[in-house]
Amino acid sequence: MATDISKLTLTARWQDLTTGMMIHAGGTSEEFNTGEWTSVKPHVKEEDCRQCLLCAQACPDSAIPVNKNERVKVDLKHCKGCGICAKVCPFDAIEMEGL
Repeated sequence: MATDISKLTLTARWQDLTTGMMIHAGGTSEEFNTGEWTSVKPHVKEEDCRQCLLCAQACPDSAIPVNKNERVKVDLKHCKGCGICAKVCPFDAIEMEGL
């Protein structure tokens, strides 16, 4: 049974959800604001960033957009606060706030 993502709200009944909350459709991550439930957020120290773009490649949520080969501001609506971007940054340009 596929989940109708329009039913995934705070008032969703358990009967409307699939086992393991699996969503059987592609391209739906933009419809969820996963950043709403995290208290940890990345902060980019612009003066230390060298635009190597390793953070954008490593982000599992594609929350670090790239435009014209430069990192753009982190999309905090979709960032889960996992800290992978901070771990891969060789310049220590990303700090996780709220730890």
